[in-house]
Amino acid sequence: MAQTIPARSEIAEKYTWKITDLFPNDDAWKAEIARLRNSLTELSSYAGRLDENAQTLLAFLRLQDQLTVDSDRMLSYAFRKADEDTREPAYQEMSAQAHNFLVEWEQALAFETPELLAIDEKRLDSFYQSEPALEHYRLVLTRILRKKEHTLSAEGEGLLAAAGSMGQAPGNIFALLNNADLTFEDAVDSQGTHHSLSHGSYIPMMESSDRTLRQSAFCSLYAGYDRLKNTCAAVLSSQMKQLQFFAKARRYPSALHAALAETEVPVEIYHNLIETVHQHLPSMHRYVRLRKKLLGLDQLHYYDLYAPMVADEHMEVPFDMGKDLAREALAPLGEEYLKILNEGFENRWIDVYENQGKRSGAYSAGVYGVHPFVLLNYTDTLSDAFTLVHEMGHALHSYLSNHCQSPTYADYKIFVAEVASTCNEALLIHHLLDGTQEPRRRAYLINHFLERFRATLYRQTMFAEFELWCSEQTRQGQALTADSLCEKYAELNGLYYGKDIVADPQIALEWARIPHFYYNFYVYQYATGFAAAVALSQRILREGQPAVKDYLTFLSGGCSADPVTLLRGAGVDLSSPAPIADALQYFDQLLSEMESLMTL
Repeated sequence: MAQTIPARSEIAEKYTWKITDLFPNDDAWKAEIARLRNSLTELSSYAGRLDENAQTLLAFLRLQDQLTVDSDRMLSYAFRKADEDTREPAYQEMSAQAHNFLVEWEQALAFETPELLAIDEKRLDSFYQSEPALEHYRLVLTRILRKKEHTLSAEGEGLLAAAGSMGQAPGNIFALLNNADLTFEDAVDSQGTHHSLSHGSYIPMMESSDRTLRQSAFCSLYAGYDRLKNTCAAVLSSQMKQLQFFAKARRYPSALHAALAETEVPVEIYHNLIETVHQHLPSMHRYVRLRKKLLGLDQLHYYDLYAPMVADEHMEVPFDMGKDLAREALAPLGEEYLKILNEGFENRWIDVYENQGKRSGAYSAGVYGVHPFVLLNYTDTLSDAFTLVHEMGHALHSYLSNHCQSPTYADYKIFVAEVASTCNEALLIHHLLDGTQEPRRRAYLINHFLERFRATLYRQTMFAEFELWCSEQTRQGQALTADSLCEKYAELNGLYYGKDIVADPQIALEWARIPHFYYNFYVYQYATGFAAAVALSQRILREGQPAVKDYLTFLSGGCSADPVTLLRGAGVDLSSPAPIADALQYFDQLLSEMESLMTL
C-alpha cells in the first residue's frame, strides 16, 4: 500500500509555524500591502530633493528604514503562506503581488543612487557636520558611493527597476515547475510496496538500506526531469541571460563580478575555493572507494551515495529528540544562545512536517521586529536533526542581528549566512562523537559527517563550478541546451567523484532540479561557510568563553562591516585559501579514522 503525504489541514497546529505573529489574517495583509503601496508615493516625493539639506536626507533615510521593516513583514507573510501549499491559487496570487511590490519599490527608489552620487563630497561632509544623526548612515552612504561606476542615470535606473519582474521570472517559473507542477511515479521497494515520491521523500529513500527502493526512486525522479529537460534548460538559460543582462547594463565584467560586488566579497575567493577543492579531489575519490568497499558492491552507482555504509546502524530521531540533541550540542555557545533557541522551539517558529504541495527542502527567514520562521520537511532521520540545528543556526543569526542592529545594518550578507548554520552542525557531530567510543556507532556518526563534507564542501563547489561555466557560456554567446548542460554536468561528476562510480546517465540531469542555480551565485557560500564553520567550532570547543564571545559578536554584527572583516573578528580569514585547505585536511583525518574503525 502506498504511503501518502498528509494534507495541510491534517498537520497538528503545534507543528506549524505561527504565521499570525505576522498578520492575524489575509485581510489584514491585504490592507497592509495597500498601505505600503501608498507609502511608496511618499518615498518618491523625495526625488530631486536629496541634496536639499541634511535634514531632508535624514528624513528620507529614516522613512526608507521604516518602510523596509514594514515591507519585510508583509513580504514574509505572503511568501510563507505560498510555501505552505504551493498549489493554492490565492497564495500564488499573494506571492505574485509581493514580488510586484518589490519591483514597485525598486522603481520608487530608482532616483536614490544617482542623486546620492551627484552630491558633492564636500557638501555631503557638511551634512554630517550639521546633522549629527546622519552619522548613523555614513557606512551605508559610503557603500552606495562605491557603486558610482556601476550606476546609471535616474532614467536608466528606473528602466532596470522596471525590468526586475522579468529578471525574477526564471526563478519563479522554476519554483512553480519544481514544487507545484512536477510529479513523479511511485518508487517501489524490494517487497513490491509502492512509496509516494516527492522532493521531501526522495533523500530518505536514498538513505534506505533497500537498494531496489533507492534505484527505483532515483530512476523515477530523473524520469520526471527527463520529460521536461528542454523546458528546464530553457528556464536555466533564461536565468543566466537575465543575470548577464543586468551585469552588462551596470558595466561589470561578468555576472559573477556583479553578484559578489553586492556582497562585498572579492571574486578571488570564488576561484580560490574551486582551485583548492580541485587539489583535494583525491580525498573524495578515496572516500568513494571506501564507500564501494564497505557496501560490498561490484559497481557503485549514484543511487548508492546516500546509503548507510555501516550495516545495522541506524538512528531514528523524532522531532522532540532532535530538539533535545540541539540543546545538548549547542550548550558550548552559552546560556544566552540556548535561551533564544528554546524560545524558537516553544513559540512555533518552525513548520515541521511535509504536507501536500508544501515547498520542498528547508530554510530560515528572518523578519525584523518579529522573529525568524523556519521551514522543515522533517522525517525523523539523523539528517533531519542536522537540518534542524542548521536552520536554527540561520534563525539565531537573524534574531541576534535584528536585535543588536538597526534596520539599516541588520541584514547580513549572504556570504556569512551559511557560517552560523554549519557551525551548529559541526558542534552536533562533536557532541555525538563525544558521547560514544563504540567503534560501529562512531563509524556511523563519522560517516554522517563525511557525507556533510561530500554534500556541502565538495558537491556545492561542483555546483559553483557548473554555475560559473553556465554563466561564462552565456557571456560568450554560447547556447545552453539540454544536451550541452547534461554533457558538462556529467563531466564534472566524473571529475569530482572519480572512476570508482558508474556514470549513470540519469545523474547528468541533476542540474535540472537544483534550485540554487536561480539564487545568483549563492551556492558557493555553502562551501566557504562550511570551511569557516569547521574552524570556528573547533575554536569554540578549544578556547571556550573568549571564542564564544567573539562568535556571538559576529552573529550580532549584521552588515555593520563587510563579511570578510566580520569573520576575521570571529577568528577565521577567508581571504586566504587556508581555511578551505584546513577543512579538507580534517576530512582526511575523519576518513582515516573511518577506515581504521571499519577494519577492526
